[in-house]
Amino acid sequence: MNQRIAHISLVVDDYDKAIQFYTEKLTFKLIEDSILSETKRWVLISPSGSGECCLLLAKATNDEQQSRIGNQTGGRVFLFLYTDDFQRDFQNLKANGVSIVREPSVEEYGTVAVFADLYGNLWDLIEPVRK
Repeated sequence: MNQRIAHISLVVDDYDKAIQFYTEKLTFKLIEDSILSETKRWVLISPSGSGECCLLLAKATNDEQQSRIGNQTGGRVFLFLYTDDFQRDFQNLKANGVSIVREPSVEEYGTVAVFADLYGNLWDLIEPVRK
């Protein structure tokens, strides 16, 4: 059996605002932005080097979906962004005004800090220990 996760949906309030944040502040790449209807787009973004897994920016279309923006995991860290250079990427977050929720710490698995995206979703920035 050969399975993989292709996309992870991230509920947003506005496609263009989300694209701007993720591409400019986090330096992700815009992989695809296709119009599906008057109100729906297929928007994929990805950090460089992430392979085939992308974030699908999904615009909320009703009150229930709106209520999930920024809190898709009940306040827990939602996404884990691995890096090969923690200091470079951490300094980039700070320089771009990204909210740092937990300052860097060295753990047995690597160096980690928690940041919030423009909606308040929590992310771990992790440089894993090299083995």
